Amino acid sequence: MASKLTPFLFRGTPRALRQLQRAQWRPFSAFTASRSDSLMVHRDTPVNNPSIPFKFTPQNEELIKEILSRYPSQYKKAAVMPLLDLGQRQHGFTSISVMNEVAKILEMPPMRVYEVATFYTMYNRNPVGKFHVQVCTTTPCMLRDSDAVWKACKDYLGIQNGETTKDGIFTLLEVECLGACANAPMVQINDDYYEDLTYDTTVSLLKALRHAAQATGAQPGEAGKGAVTGDDGNVKSGNDINEQGQAYEAGGVKVPTPGPLSGRKSCEPAAGLTTLTGEPWGNEMLRKDGAL
Repeated sequence: MASKLTPFLFRGTPRALRQLQRAQWRPFSAFTASRSDSLMVHRDTPVNNPSIPFKFTPQNEELIKEILSRYPSQYKKAAVMPLLDLGQRQHGFTSISVMNEVAKILEMPPMRVYEVATFYTMYNRNPVGKFHVQVCTTTPCMLRDSDAVWKACKDYLGIQNGETTKDGIFTLLEVECLGACANAPMVQINDDYYEDLTYDTTVSLLKALRHAAQATGAQPGEAGKGAVTGDDGNVKSGNDINEQGQAYEAGGVKVPTPGPLSGRKSCEPAAGLTTLTGEPWGNEMLRKDGAL
């Protein structure tokens, strides 16, 4: 019986000896630990702390009533995401005060709102520039030279990833796929997609946006408060066509219309349509007023 147990007894002996022989020390490093708590931990700053009051405007309060009407009263907390987005559009970013106000309106624990705001990256929990430039560098864009677009942004704006220009107009951020792979490379600026970019067209776009922002009186601190507007407060749509596509005017400055800047209208082949070039056939009823 002992001879049968002997192999099992000796089998565990080397493992125990290795544990005793392992060096019991931890290395010291001269580098600061890299932590990711900025994604989930709030730190009070002069521009983002609970003592800064926030209330929705009367216009947004009416919009909140319309949003809440879509949900049963006992499930109104399901509206947390659209309300956070509305607060970000009004305030410029999703501050702790915005989150607390949303929690108050929806009668839910503030922690539940914090959980949502820290999970989704579209909620900017720190101030951003008037134009939030998000450059896609995922594989489809990278294969069509998103490196040139990224370099153009850094060269013209003079900032690095995650930084904001001193005039408060631009914030630059490298992001993952934004879903416009057919028109790569592309960037998202606020709510708009600009596609089929090159180094030169990217620089031209940023110059036009800066000039338009300056013409309409953009001030540092107006973080993310909507698109460029004209003198009457509305975005001006024009009919002028240039080599970068249709443009609209803002403060007397022409800004390219969102979409492809290569001349194509949508996501058709860059060399032109090869299929569906004729009139559709069948019993389909199409609108005749040109609204679509």
